[in-house]
Amino acid sequence: MKPQSTHEVTNQTPPLEGYNLFASDPVLAAAVDREGAHWHAEALVRDGARIGKPEILALAELANRHAPELFTYSPRGERIDTLEFHPSWHRLLELLREEGLHALPFSEPRPGAMVARCAGYFLHAQLESGSLCPLTMTFASIPVLRREPALFAALVDKLYSREHDPRDAPLDEKRSMLVGMGMTEKQGGSDVRSNRTRAFALDRGGRGNAYRLVGHKWFFSVPQSDAHLVLARAADDEGLSCFYMPRFAPDGTRNAIQIQRLKDKLGNRSNASSEVEFLDAFGIMIGEPGRGVPTIIEMANYTRLDCVIGSAALMRAALVQAIHHARHRMAFGKRLAEQPLMRNVLADLALESEAATLLFMRLARAFDAHLAADAGELGADSDAERAWRRIVTPAAKFWVCKCALEFTGEAMEVLGGNGYVEESPMARFYREAPVNSIWEGSGNVMCLDVLRAIERDPPGMQALLAQWRRNTDGHAVLGTALAELEALLGGPPDAREVLARRLAQHIVLCAQAVSMLEAAPAASADAFIATRLGQGAGRCGRVYGTLPASFDHSAVIARAFEH
Repeated sequence: MKPQSTHEVTNQTPPLEGYNLFASDPVLAAAVDREGAHWHAEALVRDGARIGKPEILALAELANRHAPELFTYSPRGERIDTLEFHPSWHRLLELLREEGLHALPFSEPRPGAMVARCAGYFLHAQLESGSLCPLTMTFASIPVLRREPALFAALVDKLYSREHDPRDAPLDEKRSMLVGMGMTEKQGGSDVRSNRTRAFALDRGGRGNAYRLVGHKWFFSVPQSDAHLVLARAADDEGLSCFYMPRFAPDGTRNAIQIQRLKDKLGNRSNASSEVEFLDAFGIMIGEPGRGVPTIIEMANYTRLDCVIGSAALMRAALVQAIHHARHRMAFGKRLAEQPLMRNVLADLALESEAATLLFMRLARAFDAHLAADAGELGADSDAERAWRRIVTPAAKFWVCKCALEFTGEAMEVLGGNGYVEESPMARFYREAPVNSIWEGSGNVMCLDVLRAIERDPPGMQALLAQWRRNTDGHAVLGTALAELEALLGGPPDAREVLARRLAQHIVLCAQAVSMLEAAPAASADAFIATRLGQGAGRCGRVYGTLPASFDHSAVIARAFEH
């Protein structure tokens, strides 16, 4: 007897694929043009189309389902500490390097190069997060390594190469390289000044000379990298120094870095993070002795910007999935996107995503100004641009990365049960969301960095406030918010630390409000400012979907995702 069908499958949302991630994002496209990277738009259109193809989107799920494996010993019992990745991981890294996202502003310097790189990074971060880690660290290592001319000359071709070379071999035999980081230890975490790893000079010691390192790292990112930058103490009476530690020693043997295990992480599963021990590992001191933390801070500034971009990209990826679902799914006789309360939620999410995008692109402009100043362009890095980079970047890292957790959860709720299962990318987005809040300094660390940056650069903060006042265009709500910010800044010094989170939040919301006024439709900017900084902000709380009833929710949703 022929079995009967129990039901017909209807009212299910088709997969979101075959779309152009750049062309369907008018906010990003306009920001690329406004911030000086119009020359890169054609490459972004091409890359956006490639990322949206079904076979490329599938790489993300494969790379996260087939996590990296550690092989400590060879079949003959030799210590090898090597990792094996699924081919999808290597394809993802190929795509990233082909677009120059590991080095573009340094390898091909020109006005707007940092903006171009950040836009491309944002597109790829919507595809898969774990593969970004090695690219971010390699990128951030370049300005540090460039300050060591002899070492950099030996590495530059492989650092700048647009080819991904996955071989675990001495660097002389490879066509490209990746650079990782190893900063934190068991006893300290973010308090790297408590690090106990020791460095012993092989000869005279000092900058540019060889050392042997003994100690451990509790989080050693991307252990398969061709080199790592690490912190160690070369003398009891001085601070930490920074060292370049290659995967292979100068004689071609594996450096004495033993991988104890890989971290079993909540998310970021495609990427390997490890615990290691150094047993007389070879390293070269970079920067001045005892000045390792200031040396590495420059690297951290770039990685923190990438954390902001990565979180903004998770928000964007979750948003387009939610809008796509709402445009197809029927409930109670209407499509979800036609229902007033759902439109309010989606429009509110769209405004949050837009503000995050505008913020990181504005920060990219400030980093471009810094690179121009480094290249000798007089007056490029003004007090205000310096403040955007030094003060707003950690505030943005604190706030946008925090928002991504709530945002991805809300977007998942739009899909309901279908969003909660592993077949949906929403589960992966949600698991990825916390990492950027933790990596490179958790929330309190960021807020204290904001406080220190303000205290060290009062002219920068004043220039930033002056710039924002000029850009308010007489906006009453934002004008009041800026006055409140100035009052916070002028409060009792002994109360600033306990209020550091409030201060950082206020700074970044003002920065986003100014950016929205500059670039978003007036109605969108007004709605964002009213619900985040206005008198109604307290009543709205942190729940999405509380925009005014009179707001044109449909127009914002249509503009957010043109597909």
